[in-house]
Amino acid sequence: MPFGEQPAYLRVAEDLRRKILDGTLPPHTRLPSQARIRAEYGVSDTVALEARKVLMAEGFVEGRSGSGTYVRERPDPRLVVRTGYRPGSGQATPFRQEQADEGFKGTWESNSFQDTATARIADRLGIKPGDRVMRTRYLYRTEGEPMMLATSWEPLSVTGRSPVLLPEEGPLAGQGVVERMAALDVVVDNVAEDVGARPGLAEETAVLGGVPGHVVIEIRRTYYASGLPVETADLVIPADRYRVSYRMPVK
Repeated sequence: MPFGEQPAYLRVAEDLRRKILDGTLPPHTRLPSQARIRAEYGVSDTVALEARKVLMAEGFVEGRSGSGTYVRERPDPRLVVRTGYRPGSGQATPFRQEQADEGFKGTWESNSFQDTATARIADRLGIKPGDRVMRTRYLYRTEGEPMMLATSWEPLSVTGRSPVLLPEEGPLAGQGVVERMAALDVVVDNVAEDVGARPGLAEETAVLGGVPGHVVIEIRRTYYASGLPVETADLVIPADRYRVSYRMPVK
């Protein structure tokens, strides 16, 4: 079998990956053993092991204790639609609004507590490190399935000693950033989202499902009122089960 100039372990991984993608090695099939890979491709044990590690890191295979390495099922990713706040949508928050648009029921769990801003969060909120913030952790579900984690920070210089201090309690509980800030006569007029990808942390994949190290989509969102940041958040979505679709109106 002619190969290019790639390192041997990448060539082996590429061929095994092709067999997984074309169905030669279907989901739940045991990956060829290290000895079989060594014999079939004429490589060393080290090369065979490294090839298996590559496929595992890419999420194509998974190890099962005491059983071996098996091809993972790779479902077609579902869309996570991002449309932003739309007044008069009839939905309390953009998340509920976007889920309803796609015909799904979106729910979430949350936990809020006061904290101090790290240097990274202070920079995003335009405050000083150590300033007090309200930190809220969310687990979002679609049709009962965990699909997104989020951590939100709001400066207490904006919401402190107000009825909307706690995002998910009080008279505007669960109404979202735009509506809650409007109650303080703070008009949110802009939102920025920076999208990236990184390996998922163990505590994230334990909640969302999957394997630590598999890729997650990370969205860093900040709401602004006349240039003043009033909330920033990190959103984490498993990349093997979801893809993010932005649908913005053209003005």
